Amino acid sequence: MNMIFRWFGENDDSVTLDQIRQIPGVRGIAGFLPDIPAGEVWPMERILEYKNNIESHGLQLEVIESVNVHEDIKLGLPSRDKYIENYKETIKNLGKSGVRVICYNFMPVFDWLRTDLAYKLPDGSEVMYYDDDKLKGMDPVKLVENTEKNSNGFLLPGWEPDRLKELKNVLKLYDGMDEEKLFKNYKYFLEAIIPTCEKYDVKMAVHPDDPAWNVFGLPRIVHSKENLDRIIGLVDSPYNGITLCSGSLGSSTKNNIPELIRYFGAKKRIHFAHVRNIKILSEKHFHEVSHLSSDGSFDMFEIMKAFYDVGFDGYIRPDHGRMIWGEKARPGYGLYDRALGAAYLNGLWEAITKMNNRNR
Repeated sequence: MNMIFRWFGENDDSVTLDQIRQIPGVRGIAGFLPDIPAGEVWPMERILEYKNNIESHGLQLEVIESVNVHEDIKLGLPSRDKYIENYKETIKNLGKSGVRVICYNFMPVFDWLRTDLAYKLPDGSEVMYYDDDKLKGMDPVKLVENTEKNSNGFLLPGWEPDRLKELKNVLKLYDGMDEEKLFKNYKYFLEAIIPTCEKYDVKMAVHPDDPAWNVFGLPRIVHSKENLDRIIGLVDSPYNGITLCSGSLGSSTKNNIPELIRYFGAKKRIHFAHVRNIKILSEKHFHEVSHLSSDGSFDMFEIMKAFYDVGFDGYIRPDHGRMIWGEKARPGYGLYDRALGAAYLNGLWEAITKMNNRNR
């Protein structure tokens, strides 16, 4: 297991590389260049500048989260080929710079969705919260405005202005889009890029839908064992894999996270793991919590044990944290609670390792 930490760059993160370097057991960064719009090539000089800065702080850059997929690719528009060629060039540049995994998603229009970014828990901490009943009554444009307003001044991943400025027009383009059409467009994308991934030794790790169901009438396809199995079969290559995100997949009570880890881990298709806990209040109604098992709905010991049992040696990171101790940061991505999460996950891993060694 290789513990890393998500970081958004010098100019767009309240957390510094020096702080990350001091978290026990954290070896690297899941990096991102947020100012490059979806569909444009990531220049080699920018990648190397970014990587050199990270390495100068004693950390690795082997995972990128993420290289956004242009909407024209998801829609299957004639212009998609141009954007796919740009994506392939970015893969080549990242591979040459030593990046081994790209985390990305194939969610139409919206990435993750929450109805409240600062829901207060009884202990005074603030977390992200989702209530599907509230979402159903929201105008998508209003949701975007509220999300930007409550982001504490930070750019939120998946909510980049260049992607959302034409929101109404983009939503209209998805009229008539269903899951099968989206699968068809996804297959076209994977067939085009995976040979480049194989050539430059970069594994693709698709992130599940968050939450794990359709929103605003938009189809979503990366949210179940059956669909994930179908996705890795669209192009049967070890370079076509998944990001196993416990919180995203676990938002649906239909998904058993340890079971999914064992199934896809046995196939060697888990290239990246996001491990977090959530509290499920009712169907399609949940909020984030600390990583501790007793605070939420997941058995974090069993999740980490499943990774251990399948011999997982890939990249893993703590996921969304609470805002605690007066911290003001990007919702879900402060320092303190994610650092606690990293220490907790590392502690579970150490305990599981020692238990297994003693039983031999």
